[in-house]
Amino acid sequence: MHKLKALGKPTVLVFATFFLTLSVVRSVTTSEEESATILKEKIKTEPTVDKKTIKIYKEHQQALNDALSDYFKKAIASGDIVGAGVSIVKGDSIVISSGFGKKSAGLSDKVNGETVFRLGSLSKGFAGVLAAKLKSEGVLDWSDKVNDYIPEFQLGDSINTNKITLANILSQTSGTPYHSYTNLVEAGLSLTEIAKRFKDVTPISEPGELYSYQNAMFALSGEVMEKSTNQDIRTLLNTKFFKPLGMNTISMDYETLGRNKNVALPHVRSRKGWRTSRLNDHYYNALAAGGINASALDMGKWMRLLLGRRPEIMNKSALDQAFKPFIEIKGRSKYYQRWSGHLSSYYGFGWRIHKFQENDEEKTMLHHGGSVNNYRNEIAVYPDADLGICVLLNSNSRLAQTVIPDLYKIINEVFNGDHSETATEHPIQVTSASH
Repeated sequence: MHKLKALGKPTVLVFATFFLTLSVVRSVTTSEEESATILKEKIKTEPTVDKKTIKIYKEHQQALNDALSDYFKKAIASGDIVGAGVSIVKGDSIVISSGFGKKSAGLSDKVNGETVFRLGSLSKGFAGVLAAKLKSEGVLDWSDKVNDYIPEFQLGDSINTNKITLANILSQTSGTPYHSYTNLVEAGLSLTEIAKRFKDVTPISEPGELYSYQNAMFALSGEVMEKSTNQDIRTLLNTKFFKPLGMNTISMDYETLGRNKNVALPHVRSRKGWRTSRLNDHYYNALAAGGINASALDMGKWMRLLLGRRPEIMNKSALDQAFKPFIEIKGRSKYYQRWSGHLSSYYGFGWRIHKFQENDEEKTMLHHGGSVNNYRNEIAVYPDADLGICVLLNSNSRLAQTVIPDLYKIINEVFNGDHSETATEHPIQVTSASH
């Protein structure tokens, strides 16, 4: 595994101000004409954003795009993947929002930044942040009892049931055996029916004591949020996040996905290579656990919020509620526990929080993986580096186990490297930056 590196200090000084002042330079969300207008206005109004800075930024962005293209072309040529949607966010800028490879192995249509993938368990991160927002609004609390909102829910005896809180189901610490009733979710049962059946499950621990990954139990968080607001989770996510963020390709149901013509289809391996498989409707009955569809561009917009760049939608203190370590994920068997520099892992509310060592410093990564219907995805946010990485794959590829540290290394090498005479001959000194 590649060893993690830090961004060079001179580069950080240059880009700290630039990323804070300019949302997207080589625009992925606006037309070329709009981008040019934005640049001209920023040069006029922001003394720290000049033509030389923009030139450096564009050169680094092009170098990053070239490096990512090379990485994913090799993965496609070797048969590791079929297609990928990739977004990279640095500060307030969506630096990369692009696609590589094909939407379907048997066709020529290529993946682009707006191609939609099924997210699987990356959906849990949306649910956790939504719950944190509702908490900040005083609508619910982490200590709220699940059976106060879902009276038919029971796990163990009444004493045990009364201890299970919203925090427990969001943090995977309800005390249920690993993946309890995931089979019922995939069979299409309603959450109301699944909630009733937990009375037949024997708890393996007291609530809050043991990490045990769940889909069905986690999905009940959506029911709690619905009962506390009188709005279903789709409406809540749309009104509070997706519409304000301009996440225009996102959807939360099978029918909308099926009508979308820009979808990366799922694939399974065969003796002759990758074979396109069918979309299914699994997990749309358990949306909080795995029922969201999105493009790389939308995930870029989402990561800007996760990095605290959209305070008018959700402030940093509210966001941080979802990212507090709640329970340690012990052992060394998980793929992310084998990443170079890894120290420890925890689960917050829909997020894994990893501590890793970089240049003798302890750093934090917010992370989750997701798989559903033969899609495989990864998202990682590095608060210390003001960086977000999301990779969406339309195949259940082993590349997903290493793609985050691989891209982190590539990004650091690009921003540490000398891709510009301007960067060397005309270093830009930044004395302050406004947040």
